[in-house]
Amino acid sequence: MPISPQKQRELIFLLIYSDDFHPGDESEMTQLLMHELSVTKKVMRIAHEEKLKIQEKLNQIDERITQHSKAYDFERIPRIERNILRLGVYELLFSETVPPKVAIAEAIRLSRKFATPEAATFVNAILDAIYQLQLTQGCPDVPAVSV
Repeated sequence: MPISPQKQRELIFLLIYSDDFHPGDESEMTQLLMHELSVTKKVMRIAHEEKLKIQEKLNQIDERITQHSKAYDFERIPRIERNILRLGVYELLFSETVPPKVAIAEAIRLSRKFATPEAATFVNAILDAIYQLQLTQGCPDVPAVSV
């Protein structure tokens, strides 16, 4: 049975967040998430595939976050927000299926759910700045987004 895009996104976030603490230690986290969220192996496989796509672009994603984070050095951004931003930037710049405004709105929702209202404001500011730059200048290494 398929799950909602919101739940799938939360699953992907939890995988990249977990990987930030323990890179490469997937089996235990996979079992935990399957049990806690009542998801199938197929759903987990899809989430892992998305996580790998994000990891392939991680340097580019982190570079974008660093460029637009005026208040904090990248390493000082709390891990929850940093990984929500990673997912949001990936969806914003590299996903062909997620509209940019949905990517931003969903990152804000994840921030409110897993972090704080202040984190949601911070995440919104970073993603909006990246989106606005993409709209006005375009980026050679990233496909253009349509509104």
